Amino acid sequence: MAHKIKSNPNRPLILITNDDSIYSKGIRSLIDAVKHLGDVVVIAPSLPQSGMGHAVTLHEPLRLTEIKRFEGILASYACSGTPVDSVKIARDVVLDRKPDICLSGINHGSNSSINVIYSGTMSAAVEAGIEAIPSVGFSLSDHIADADFELSAEVVAKITKEMLENPQKMPILLNVNIPNIKKEELKGYKICRQAVAKWEEEFEQRTDPRGSIYYWLTGKFKNYDHQTDTDEWALANGYVSIVPVQFDLTNYKAMDVLNNNWHLND
Repeated sequence: MAHKIKSNPNRPLILITNDDSIYSKGIRSLIDAVKHLGDVVVIAPSLPQSGMGHAVTLHEPLRLTEIKRFEGILASYACSGTPVDSVKIARDVVLDRKPDICLSGINHGSNSSINVIYSGTMSAAVEAGIEAIPSVGFSLSDHIADADFELSAEVVAKITKEMLENPQKMPILLNVNIPNIKKEELKGYKICRQAVAKWEEEFEQRTDPRGSIYYWLTGKFKNYDHQTDTDEWALANGYVSIVPVQFDLTNYKAMDVLNNNWHLND
């Protein structure tokens, strides 16, 4: 195949992707943080794909374009599709074996709490997790394009090293969020749960120069959960939040309620 790479079987194979595009500062920082740990292959969207969630491309062809902008790695390609497309095509077309780990990010902006549902960064990691690949989505709580990723790079290297050196029987999937603070202000790492929060959304009605009405989505993030074991608490108090994530969406408590209270088969 035209894009198939050959990795070193004696080194960990690290797949890197994101949703801010292959040209973002965050993905370069991620690559630089881990390329000494194994053979790195990058497949990431050619255009920003924030908020795409688990979208896949079904009605258009996908294209891969080799991008030579990173040193010390095996290969890098821009994918014309979504973050999830990037992981799928990496596994089926580009990689010569299943990667030892998939790293997504470093996202420009937090993906804590309910944001995990909308995040293209996390959906790429989830897609790898579905393929039983240990995976992490990394996000920095700073949206600006020229964000300072010095602390984030250290966090990425530390967590990636831990995962490679301590493989689990059941591959884990992590949502890691990094506070926007200086290195010396970091208090540590917290394994925590996803906070109960949501976006209180509004659609602003506007008028374009031709007099037609259009709508612009706005809103405020509202945290309803003030316990100290959540990702939101960790970030607000100077910790890196680490939330183990799963893609089984079954509500097991509701199953018991329905089985005990509904009478569908009577």
